[in-house]
Amino acid sequence: MSGVDLRLLTEVFITLFVIMDPPGTVPIFLALTAAMTRRQRIRASRQAIAVAFGVIVAFATFGQQLLSYMHISLPALQASGGLLLLLVAMELLTGKMEEPQPSGNEGVNVAMVPLGTPLLAGPGAIVATMVFVQRSDGSMGNWVAIGLGVLGVHICLYLAMRFAGVFHRVLGDSGTTLVTRIAGLLLAAIAVQLVADAVRAFIVSG
Repeated sequence: MSGVDLRLLTEVFITLFVIMDPPGTVPIFLALTAAMTRRQRIRASRQAIAVAFGVIVAFATFGQQLLSYMHISLPALQASGGLLLLLVAMELLTGKMEEPQPSGNEGVNVAMVPLGTPLLAGPGAIVATMVFVQRSDGSMGNWVAIGLGVLGVHICLYLAMRFAGVFHRVLGDSGTTLVTRIAGLLLAAIAVQLVADAVRAFIVSG
């Protein structure tokens, strides 16, 4: 690791860890997978991590070019992600997420949307990664540092979701329902904050 910028690696890891919040994903993951068996929950966690990692890497590599080509600003991406998260939060608060879904759609509904993105690979994580890429000097050491930082956070996310079942057994059904409502409330607040930050950025840039 002699060529790897350890300071950049640490900065990437800490920043994404705070934004993606592995411990904070546990109650939301439990809520979204409440109707699943243990095996289905484990499979959903793997799929969600794969989707999130793929989205982050794709935006880190091609994000700026894609947004420029489509004339989309970072605040616009942030606002759209916030609105989508708000819809998910409303479903958590009303208990709609706990209704059984057709078995053929379980993996898609949970692992891809909303769990993989925008809950894990959300606007904040995407924008932060793109900023780190823009700030780097383009050397292989910096690319490896950013990649290792992103990978490390996703490993933490997987471990948090992989052992979410332990929390479910401790809390029970009633405790899980309570945590679900609290998670929905917090997620709604996060979504509103994302939209507010995006509006503020629009006003400043305008």
